[in-house]
Amino acid sequence: MEEEWFPLVNEAGDTVGKATRKECHSGSKLLHPVVHLHIFDAGGRLYLQKRSMRKDIQPGKWDTAVGGHVDFGETIEEALRREVREELGIKEFVPEFVMRYVFESAIEKELVNTFRTTYEGPFLPDREEIDEGRFWSCEEIEAALGKGLFTPNFEGEYNKLKAFKQ
Repeated sequence: MEEEWFPLVNEAGDTVGKATRKECHSGSKLLHPVVHLHIFDAGGRLYLQKRSMRKDIQPGKWDTAVGGHVDFGETIEEALRREVREELGIKEFVPEFVMRYVFESAIEKELVNTFRTTYEGPFLPDREEIDEGRFWSCEEIEAALGKGLFTPNFEGEYNKLKAFKQ
């Protein structure tokens, strides 16, 4: 298998180098960009994916509809479109930039580029990555926050989105 290379960036998103996936996920805290897409239906419900039980990070937890790494040499929009196509089979959508922020966990540090779109389906989830997906109302999400159903990353981003909308 070919080595995966990620760009290293500063907090403004400018590329300052490159490193392997392994280097970025080994506790080095090398800042690398990722993309997230929040998919809403016309009624304002949010589509979430349930991470496959085979995933090494947060298996079986509900998460952002689409999330993935930017490959070295790829633009943010190219990465977003590739990840959305790979994870959910969606080829046509209109992304709207929402925010950029730094997320740090025990093993990595990511510059998260967050987008939103309105889309009703169809969804063709990659069964290697996703066990299931469905739309959630804000009330359902609010009732489940802090109960271990969602990834910590999703919960943090959901709270940022709420603050952003107010």
